[in-house]
Amino acid sequence: MDLTFIYDHLITFGPILISGVIGFVFGYSLVWLFSKLYVKIWNTDAQLLFALRKPLAILVMIVFLYLSSKYYYDSLNEYWRQALEIITIISLSWLFINLAGLGRALLTRQYNTDDPNNLKARKVYTQIRVFERIIVVLIVVMGSAFVLMTFDSIKSFGASIIASAGIASVIVGLAAQRLIANLLAGFQIAITQPIRLDDVVIIEKEWGWIEEITLTYVVVRVWDKRRLIVPSTQFIEKPFQNWTRNSSDILGTVFIYLDYQFPVDALRNELNKLLENNELWDGKVNVVQVTDLTNLVMEIRVLVSAKNSPTAWDLRVHIREKLIEFLQREYPEYLPRTRVMLEKEERKEND
Repeated sequence: MDLTFIYDHLITFGPILISGVIGFVFGYSLVWLFSKLYVKIWNTDAQLLFALRKPLAILVMIVFLYLSSKYYYDSLNEYWRQALEIITIISLSWLFINLAGLGRALLTRQYNTDDPNNLKARKVYTQIRVFERIIVVLIVVMGSAFVLMTFDSIKSFGASIIASAGIASVIVGLAAQRLIANLLAGFQIAITQPIRLDDVVIIEKEWGWIEEITLTYVVVRVWDKRRLIVPSTQFIEKPFQNWTRNSSDILGTVFIYLDYQFPVDALRNELNKLLENNELWDGKVNVVQVTDLTNLVMEIRVLVSAKNSPTAWDLRVHIREKLIEFLQREYPEYLPRTRVMLEKEERKEND
């Protein structure tokens, strides 16, 4: 009985399964052949097309399964038909997601974000990347909805939910309020671009680079390789510093506190020597200024410029270290000191 049962099912479903395998191989080979022709005709890399192989092969397989089923049966079994519909919807969603990734890769291929002057490239890449994520979310939501619509029981269940959605909509709306706010903030970031990928920012008292922008949050790569996850709304609602908003060049500051009697010109001359032939300096800004006076010392600010923020940081550290060495070596008597004045009576007691 068992052998007869197995034999009958093999006779019934064997041709259908074989046609499905043939369809998958045919679809896979079709994309492979198209990739080879693409390379030969346009003389460019077709690696991006390989992401389409599996979903297209599955779609061709479904066509073969459907045709073979119709050939062996007058009408498709309800469950078999529903299974083919679900697989078709999932495969189409998968294909559209890969097409979105392919479009993003093709559009950003001409832009090099590794270039030091990459403002335009980062702007375009950020917009395309965010819109790709929006499209992927829409595809997943629509695909899931179409899959659920293939079940009659869920259709009736959905109708009952809609009928009693008065209170439920309020609860869901309150629960999803922050999520919706972050989604809207993600759209606003994509359009207005207060930040872009690889921008240098200071947020939550942390200094780092924008590493990833999603619809709901932004990943900031902190200078010590930590990752700061920030909600999208924070870049819309709260102030933050963007050091590369319009250009990557930036000023670096060094503050030094010295006695009033210190000759400031000596510090200017030493700074000129330090910046001369210095690869970290971009040759634009070289300033020494007395910016404040206290009851004990004067505040001297040194301004130097660099091509980008990491270089500016290294330049500030270098200048600070070398100026301290210069002061210790040439003018140690003008370093900050605490003055104490003794009254005459205290002096006699001490004597």
